[in-house]
Formats: sequence, structure tokens, C-alpha cells
Amino acid sequence: MTFIESAAARLRDAAVTGVPCAPVRDVIGDIDAAYAVQASLTASRLAAGQRIVGRKIGLTSLAVQRQFGVFQPDFGVLFGDMALASGEPASLGSYLQPRIEAEVAFVLGRDITAPDATVADVLRATEFVLAAIEIVDSRIAGWDISITDTVADNASSGGFVLGTVPVSVMGLDLAEVGMVIEHEGEPVSTGAGAACMGSPAVAVTWLAREVARRGSPLLAGDVVLSGALGPMVAVTEPGRYRARLDGLGVVDAVFTREESQ
Repeated sequence: MTFIESAAARLRDAAVTGVPCAPVRDVIGDIDAAYAVQASLTASRLAAGQRIVGRKIGLTSLAVQRQFGVFQPDFGVLFGDMALASGEPASLGSYLQPRIEAEVAFVLGRDITAPDATVADVLRATEFVLAAIEIVDSRIAGWDISITDTVADNASSGGFVLGTVPVSVMGLDLAEVGMVIEHEGEPVSTGAGAACMGSPAVAVTWLAREVARRGSPLLAGDVVLSGALGPMVAVTEPGRYRARLDGLGVVDAVFTREESQ
């Protein structure tokens, strides 16, 4: 078994058993090796019949970077079975160590294939944006992650909830989009678009270049979670979390003790 296979097996076992595992940084080396582990796990999920619906960018907010001591962005893959509609119940038992963050989701209307893509290319390719909540999760015990751990673990992805009101990016200053997450009506996180690499559009441009360089560009129809607008919030009990994003409306993540149907 190669070191790529060994790290992938450790993370896969944690996902299947629901028991978080030790970090994989002792098994793999650099960030390219970590993306190779991610690719191996992605291939396994595709072979099992799942489909890719987009990408997610992680570690775009300084507040989140400080939480983990990781100071560069990364990316992961979004699968169809990770998607929830706003207000659709999600079982806490479906995740290991869930946390949430509010984001702007970009829905693309055309491919972005250039490795030197510009912000203008990204905005031109964006059909609309939506308010979103990402459910981040880690197969690594205690969220004891380095950059290689989270990259290998599909950028610590768990699920995502999309709002239902599409908004054009034309004339919308994404850097100025204010955000608040409320849990049962009480604010638990605040932020703004500027916290996401200066603007969510800048974050998506970084992603477009990175994935094009790696030979897997963003495609028409992709959903792109552009990164956190503020600190992530641990989810430890059932309840409703509502994210309000200025100009984009609201999106609700609802967690229950009941098993998902």
C-alpha cells in the first residue's frame, strides 16, 4: 500500500465508522500529495455512484485561519449527496464534528478554463449567486489539522445548504455583503464579504486558476462555495441556524437528532 492509499484508507474508515481518526500528516508529505489523497477519495465516491456538483474553497477567512493555525486557502469537491435545501432537516448523526459558516455560493453559467483567469472572467461566468451555509466537518479527531490534513480530507467538507433566491452579481459589491448567523434567534457569528480574501469574487478567481492549473477546471453548472465570511460555529445540539446575507436573503440549516431519511 502506498502512502497515498494509506492516508486515504484512514480517512475513508473514519467516514464509514463515524469514529474520527488520527491526523494523516505523519503519512503524507507536501500539499500536492494531500491533493492526491483527496483525488483518490473522490475517485472512490464517483465509483460508488456519486456525482460532482461543484467545488468549495476553504480557509479564506483570517478568522478561520487563526482558529486552526493554517494560513493559506485550499479547495475540495462538492458531491450531490452533500446538498441540502434551506430548512431541510439534517441529522447530527450524519456528521462527526460539524461546524457551520456562512458563504456566498456562485453558480456558474459557463466554463472557466484559463489558468490565468481574472476576476472579470469569474464575474462574466457567474450566472447568479446565492446565500449559503457550509457544514464543515473533519474526519480528524479533535479538528487537529494542518493544511495537509484538511486538503487530504476534502477540505474538511461535510455538506452545504443553498438559499433559494438567485441574485445577479451585476452591480453587487460582494466585499460589502454583511453577514450574521443566528442560532434560535441569537447571533453567534458575524462578518462580511471582505473577510473572504478581500471579496468572494477574488476567492473564486484563486480557485479557478488553481483547479485549471491542476487540469480540472470549473465548469458551467458548478456550484462554488467561495469561503467563510466570518468565524465558523460549532454545532453541538439540534436547532435552527439562520444566515442573513445583505442583498442575498437568508438560508437556514436545521439540525435534528433524528436520522435523515
